[in-house]
Amino acid sequence: MNIVILTALGVGGATVIGAIIGFLFKQISHKFSDIVLSFAAGVMLSAAVCGLVLPSLEHSGSVLVTTIGIICGALVLNVIHKLTPHLHSITGAEQELHPEQSAKMNKVMLFVMAIAIHNLPEGIAAGVGFGTGNTAQALTIAAGIALQNIPEGMVIIAPMYATGMKSGRIFLIAAMTGIVEIIGTFIGYFAVSISTVVLPFALAFAGGTMLYVISDEMIPETHAHGSERGATYALLIGFCLMLAMDFYLG
Repeated sequence: MNIVILTALGVGGATVIGAIIGFLFKQISHKFSDIVLSFAAGVMLSAAVCGLVLPSLEHSGSVLVTTIGIICGALVLNVIHKLTPHLHSITGAEQELHPEQSAKMNKVMLFVMAIAIHNLPEGIAAGVGFGTGNTAQALTIAAGIALQNIPEGMVIIAPMYATGMKSGRIFLIAAMTGIVEIIGTFIGYFAVSISTVVLPFALAFAGGTMLYVISDEMIPETHAHGSERGATYALLIGFCLMLAMDFYLG
């Protein structure tokens, strides 16, 4: 249980680390952000496939159960994203904010809420990974999610600064988005601990949410500013690195 607690804190804390970087470097170039985010996408892709989808198949012995789980995970995030802005909207928020202060604040808070909402299923994915009993594999999944949270934490700082919000409040709001992920990690862990029957579906569901985030949010964002070649290789490097970690540590 201690390793789960530390993992939850690590996954949630990654957003805070990203926020601190955002404070230090308020004007981060799109190219740098795209490369980091694409590397994280590759790590998450490997973690989703090797750590969640394939174990789901092994535990269920049914392609149908795993497929339904993946589709359900994607559909849930699809509904969430219908109600909230996408990541590529968030990264460009500082250019799109309305001149009036109240309008700025409302829009930025909507962006931050979007980050917090989609952090919940990511946290659940990290927690569900421990249901397989393979701690090393669960940690690689969590590492992939944590790595993705760092650039997320970075991109939400500048829009909040643009509204004139005080640094202390900005940091507190950024930390709250990480706390949501900590809560999600415990939800995922206890859900599969209580009932191993739901484990194959839960693994596939978590994998589906991660695949959706990669395809719908991360890849489009990293290919939107002219850095698609570097982003592609960064994704491949991230994927191969996580694949090697899963092979040698799994």
